[in-house]
Amino acid sequence: MSDTRPDPDALLDELKREEEQANRGRLKIFFGSCAGVGKTFAMLAAARIKQQEGVKVLVGVVETHGRKETAAQLDGLEVLPPSQIEYKGRTLSEFDIDQALERQPQLILIDEFAHSNVPGSRHPKRWQDVEELLAAGIDVYTTLNVQHLESLNDVVGQITGIIVRETLPDHVFDMADEVSLVDLPPDELLSRLAAGKVYLPHQAERAVKNFFRKGNLLALRELALRRTADRVDAQMRAYRADQSIAPVWHARERLLVCVGPGPGTEKLIRSTKRLAANLDADWIAVYVETPQLQRLPEEQRARILKGLKLAQELGAETTVLGGSELAATLLAYARTRNVSKLVVGKSVRNPLVRLWQGSLVNELTRLSGDVDIYVVAHELEDESSRRGKRVRSLLFSEDDEGKTRRGYLAASAICFATTAVNHLLVPYFALSNVIMVHLLAVVLIATRYGRGPGVLASFLSVAAFDFFFVPPRLSFAVSDTQYLLTFIVMLVVALIISQLTARFRFEATIATYRERRTRALYDLGRELAGALTASQIIETAVGRLEPLFRAKVMLFIPNSEDQLRAATDYGSTADTGVAQWVFDNLQPAGLGTNTLPSNPALYVPLKAPMRTRGVIALLPEETIHAFLPEQQRLLETCAAQIALALERVHYVEVAQDAIVAMESERLRNSVLSVVSHDLRTPLTTMLGLANMLNSPNLPPEQQADISQSIQDEAMRMNKLVTNLLDMAKLQSGVKLNKEWQLLDEVVGSAVRACEHSLRKHQLELKLSHDLPVLEYDAVLIERVLVNLLENAAKYTPPGSHIELAAQHDGARVRISVSDDGPGLPANMEHKAFDKFSRGTPESTTPGVGLGLAICRAIIENHGGTIDAGNLHPHGARFSFTLPAGTPPALPPEDA
Repeated sequence: MSDTRPDPDALLDELKREEEQANRGRLKIFFGSCAGVGKTFAMLAAARIKQQEGVKVLVGVVETHGRKETAAQLDGLEVLPPSQIEYKGRTLSEFDIDQALERQPQLILIDEFAHSNVPGSRHPKRWQDVEELLAAGIDVYTTLNVQHLESLNDVVGQITGIIVRETLPDHVFDMADEVSLVDLPPDELLSRLAAGKVYLPHQAERAVKNFFRKGNLLALRELALRRTADRVDAQMRAYRADQSIAPVWHARERLLVCVGPGPGTEKLIRSTKRLAANLDADWIAVYVETPQLQRLPEEQRARILKGLKLAQELGAETTVLGGSELAATLLAYARTRNVSKLVVGKSVRNPLVRLWQGSLVNELTRLSGDVDIYVVAHELEDESSRRGKRVRSLLFSEDDEGKTRRGYLAASAICFATTAVNHLLVPYFALSNVIMVHLLAVVLIATRYGRGPGVLASFLSVAAFDFFFVPPRLSFAVSDTQYLLTFIVMLVVALIISQLTARFRFEATIATYRERRTRALYDLGRELAGALTASQIIETAVGRLEPLFRAKVMLFIPNSEDQLRAATDYGSTADTGVAQWVFDNLQPAGLGTNTLPSNPALYVPLKAPMRTRGVIALLPEETIHAFLPEQQRLLETCAAQIALALERVHYVEVAQDAIVAMESERLRNSVLSVVSHDLRTPLTTMLGLANMLNSPNLPPEQQADISQSIQDEAMRMNKLVTNLLDMAKLQSGVKLNKEWQLLDEVVGSAVRACEHSLRKHQLELKLSHDLPVLEYDAVLIERVLVNLLENAAKYTPPGSHIELAAQHDGARVRISVSDDGPGLPANMEHKAFDKFSRGTPESTTPGVGLGLAICRAIIENHGGTIDAGNLHPHGARFSFTLPAGTPPALPPEDA
């Protein structure tokens, strides 16, 4: 009776996935072979049905391309206005993700899933916008053509002769909750094209001669159908796994071939390829590494690797499995992949050898159930290849192998010692108990030294028991025939115990090795996640991978022109030309590959989701170890982690550059605003007033008013220019002219300088009587007080009350300027001191927003602090502190 209970780990994974999807929106892709098949039309029609069902639908972005039928589907649907982005002197329209998130629709329509956003948008790709919408719990309908899938980009380029620049990572397509195939026969599509329903007439004529040729449309249609079928097949396998369905569903033929170390491997693979072609089926090549196959000769190991490579070249999916039982491991994997036919080779070895070692075909036939078994006969295995030099497995060190060799001597010594102990026990215990001591010795030997010494101990124990303890003693003759059954049972039990103990020991060794690999991957991923620069990633990769692969590791990183450079000085071992080829072609090269196999190093591209981030090269100490299946899988995983880390750091740098560019652009616009408005306005006013003075009939009193106005505008412009120059001086560094002096003097001079600005306000001074002597630059501190007083007068209505106060506060003196005006706008307490910052963007108060920034720079150079805040119920307060310090002692008075 088979155990059909679900796997607990699988159930936990399923619960975790369901929890992650609970608050996430659903993604539906309307998928087609090319433009014009009706994807956008089908998406809009489906959205209208949803709206009729009461779902809140919002059209985020839809490209109708002038098609009347598609545009008609927009009637009655709310359309989100696009955002306008300036780029290279042009204003371009893009999807407004902020408005979409603010409106929170239940369903949003996003056309052209693979679209690249205009630089300056939040995300470089539209599919990244969609991911943010899904994370916010919003359902998304979108459209996609097959030529935009990253994995099919080169195939489409070969078919059509046109390279599609806008691509979409396949994992984004695979994460969709639903894919709806929108299909149209090529002849009908060409008819629509000729009728002007796809492109305008002059565009349609050019399209028919290039992309929209019938052969291209047939090929693209097949690609779309196959890609959709692959997705449906993956969904079916996932459903079978979720529902713990063991029987194979023959919805689509899939073959699995077992690759082994025998000489008929290539014939077996080619036969499977022909069978798969005849059945129009997918096929998988699998190698199962059992304990018996761990220490194969180098020739047989190379044969396995060559077979897997041949299968991959012929279009198979290849994988390597680990297990102690070959047949059970094969069938378990076949059922998880919904394999309908399993292909194995039948060796014509000696019948006695098959009887001793067992038959894989018979075992598969016994356990296959609903999986068909195909047997392919091949030639007799050459015994010389079986006696070749064995390769030391990565599971065992040289000490382990030496321990196994020493185990045979130890087994003999332990059996001799056990016999001596039993000789002392025989007078007191029955022979049945003596046998237990021998069996205990067999268990200990098998546990400590492995299978071979355990088997030897089994035979030595039986022989010693017969020779020393069974009458007649000191002879292998047996007087009582019943002891023959005892010998047989004892030998079988000893062999079984030694085999089981050795197997458990081997499986424990495998578990330890896998734990070591998992730990290595965890440590690599943890250190890469903490790396902040590309150099740190390179240092981590080299430091972790060299001992892991017993090889010298080299990394190559591209520059801005996609030309590779060695990330570290590796000397003559680094071949940048080979690395560049690997980077350009996205294919491994060098040792053990079909490209430059004589090169001593193996070069592997570092593929990240968005693009290739470099090349990693391995120069192995032992060639065969670099191509062991477990090492190849480990290398692919490590390369993927390094590529992801490099891509993460790259986009962090891009984000930082974008922030700097945005800040520079903001400052540039502010400076231009100052020059174009705040400086030009007083100049224009002065020119107009000067022209009025030229009037011959102007009364004297008006001439005096105009003259005063010109003087006021000139002073205003002088203050603006002074602020700009002072800010530049402070940023470049200024030497303070500090002197010990009273604060009253600089307060008085600042008030006098602001008489004109404060003439319509009420100023009150509150200076504490215990103010100490301070060390400061009088000119600069006066400038701070003037700026604060003028700022208070500028942003408060006439008649407002302004207070200038100073008090001794421990080791500091605090000076504040308060008013009873409207106060600071919300969240402006800290922004008020930024350069070119104004009270409100729409403020009409003249100024460039540098006064408070200059105050902060001056106070910080004095070692003080400055802050701002609102008063209750209204008003604002700006205050700063200066260190009190200890003034020098006064010189003694002359006698």
